Formats: sequence, structure tokens, C-alpha cells
Amino acid sequence: MRSVRLFLLIPFLLPVPLTAWGLSVVDDSAFELRLDQPAARVISLSPHLTELMYAVGAGDRLVGTVRGSDFPAEAAQIAQIGDASGLDFERIVRSQPDVVLAWGSGNRPVDIARLRSLGLHVLVMEPQRVEDISRHLRLLGDLTGRVGQAQAVAREFEQRVDALRARYAGRSPVRVMFEIWHRPLFTVNADHVISKVLALCAAQNIFADLPRLAGEVSVEQVLLLDPDVIVVGSEAEDAGIRNWTQYSYLKAARGGNVFTVSADLITRQTPRIIDAAERMCAGVDKARH
Repeated sequence: MRSVRLFLLIPFLLPVPLTAWGLSVVDDSAFELRLDQPAARVISLSPHLTELMYAVGAGDRLVGTVRGSDFPAEAAQIAQIGDASGLDFERIVRSQPDVVLAWGSGNRPVDIARLRSLGLHVLVMEPQRVEDISRHLRLLGDLTGRVGQAQAVAREFEQRVDALRARYAGRSPVRVMFEIWHRPLFTVNADHVISKVLALCAAQNIFADLPRLAGEVSVEQVLLLDPDVIVVGSEAEDAGIRNWTQYSYLKAARGGNVFTVSADLITRQTPRIIDAAERMCAGVDKARH
């Protein structure tokens, strides 16, 4: 395994090239990884991290992923070392990764701690803003030596985000309920990236004050708050809409402003989230007018 030294520093610093001997990157849990050469063997513990690796042209560096890593199609061919319910630690160690990529709010802290106790070098990434997607692209580009492609993909993503923000800036706010699951009914709070995407549309999340990043609410709460728009993260368009159009007295249902966006696009913090954002903003703007 390549030499990697680990230090505790302040969080959210950008990668810093070290002219003498290699590269230093700081993750979102405030740890610094110092590598003497780009990471050649990487394990991803989240489908969106797998997708980011491919986006920067480093998919060939992956030696392990988790279940659900299905984009791009070739990602499904990589060995799977677990899923959200558990990891195969023995197999991870045998894979001899230079770095393990972990999702701060998606992987269990106890699993991250165990990986580190096994001597593995874990880079924790926690996207809290839309802008963190481009930051993570650049970080992975530096980590794997694919800097040029990472910079290009990050710039293109930022341009599309800026264009969307400028298009809807100053428009009247629209109250939105975003559904990530229906039975039980789950939604997100203001800190979730989905809420930051809604903000690009000049939309307000009616459940912004939820105590957790994602949590259960009741249909009765939605009826009481009566949003202007209901957006359902789903691949099944008709079913997702029918769940709400039965409540004809709901403002969103009455105005025909219940629609779906692809759950794969909106729930994965990758450049493809902007495709979902553009659809969502168009639907919100329809309700606005």
C-alpha cells in the first residue's frame, strides 16, 4: 500500500499541491491525506462517489464499490464490497486500496472508524451545498491525478448552476414539498442538498425546519401546510402523482402542480443533479405563473 500520512487539520480546505513530495488533500471531516503519488486503487462506499470518480475520468481506479453503483453502466462490473446495511471489511482489506471514499451522512460512523482502525485511509466527503459537487470533483481529480478532466467537468457544472440561479433570481417564492419516499412519507430539511437545489428555483421547502436531514412526516402535515407544488423523487411518474391528486382540495393538486423528477438524478450529489434541477425549476415556475 502506498505511503499516506494522516493529520488532523481545520475542515473544508482545498487540495494543496506539495512541490517537494506529493499531494495533500483535506476531507470534510477535517483529516488531511498526504500521498506520494496519485491514488491508483480506490474503493467507493456510495453510488454517487462512484459516479464522481467516473466523471473525473478515474473510474478505472476503482477496485470496489457498493450495491447501487450503477452509473455509468460499466460501474456495475466492479466488485461490490457491501451496501448501506453492511460492509465486507475482509474483502476491503484484501483489495489493498490506497484510499477509501466515504459519504459523511450516508455511511455509518462506526464503519468509518473501523476502516481507519484497520489501517485504511478514508477520505470522508459530505456535500452540503450544490457548490460542493464541483469542489468534490476537483478534489477527486487531484487525488487521482485526473486534474484536467476534473476541472473541465467542474467548470461546466458551475456554469449550468450559475445560469439556473440567474434565470430565477428575484422571482416570487413558491412553497414546495419534496417527497423522497411515500410509505412512510419522507422528506428533507433545509440543510439537505435537495433544498439547496430548490433555492436555485426561488422555491421554499415547507419542511425546512425538520430536525434531521431527512425525516418522516404525515400526510396530514402536508395537507395542513398546503404547498403550492409537490415534487416526487421517483422513476414511476404516474404512481407518484396519483398519491397526491386524490386530495383535490390541495393547492398543488388543484393547480396541476404535482410532478416527478428522477430519484437517481436528484438524490445523487453528482453533476447529473443539475438535469433534475432544470426540470424541477421549470415545474416550479409553471406553478408561479
